Amino acid sequence: MPVISIAIQKGGSGKTTTTLNLGAALVNEGKKVLLIDADPQANLSQSLGIEDEPQFNLYSELKKEILQEGGDLERAIVHTKQGMDVVPASIDLAIVELEMAGLMGREYLISELLGPVVDEYDYVFIDCPHAISLLTVNALVASDFVMLPLPGEFLPLKGVYGFMRQFDVIRKKLNTRLELMGMVMTKYDERKSMNIGVKKQLEQKFENKVFHTVIRTNIQLAKAQEAGKDIFSFDRTANGAKDYRQLAGELMERSDAALALAAAMAVAV
Repeated sequence: MPVISIAIQKGGSGKTTTTLNLGAALVNEGKKVLLIDADPQANLSQSLGIEDEPQFNLYSELKKEILQEGGDLERAIVHTKQGMDVVPASIDLAIVELEMAGLMGREYLISELLGPVVDEYDYVFIDCPHAISLLTVNALVASDFVMLPLPGEFLPLKGVYGFMRQFDVIRKKLNTRLELMGMVMTKYDERKSMNIGVKKQLEQKFENKVFHTVIRTNIQLAKAQEAGKDIFSFDRTANGAKDYRQLAGELMERSDAALALAAAMAVAV
């Protein structure tokens, strides 16, 4: 039951689109999936048709943890018609970092909330904020892996390098089991030399940590989110559906191999 953060230090990179549609692709493969919206903008929640902020959400349960009143992530889970479970965001997540300030163990709040429910799922995805905030740190501490979606452009590429510096610190200081699952190119157009060049740069530096699958530019992905649906519910024949189905297959192979390796190493020790 891998927990995977979807993160990068750059807005507009496809984090929410990837979280939503990768989750939906895995549900179509018979997997039980939980999505956690850790971004105060609540784009993931809205993309799943959750327009009104529920009484119980990620913020309400983090707040109870901060106050030592016992947060309960399970009561915040919304069962969607798409077959995915989601913990919605709240606009109040924007102030939660101030409320965490000075709290002992503040980096472990999401991990503590997730503990009682994580074994109920085959995959858990956390849609992170755009910056390396305390919310992002919490997500990474709770995760086994991180995935970085990015368009093939210069500024998102800089965002990868900046993120990886923070990743190394978090892995060393707070979560030694955290691994890089890989980078996935989004909004990709093979006719654009910049897209091709950025992908080559990533492959040269990170080698097999770049997913073979690319997510092609596809207007249907944006239209699906506007309609509060995943791409498979909206238009399963679209290129976006084909690409996320292929990415899900590659992710399952990578996560199975990584978890098997981790288990083997644990036995050896």
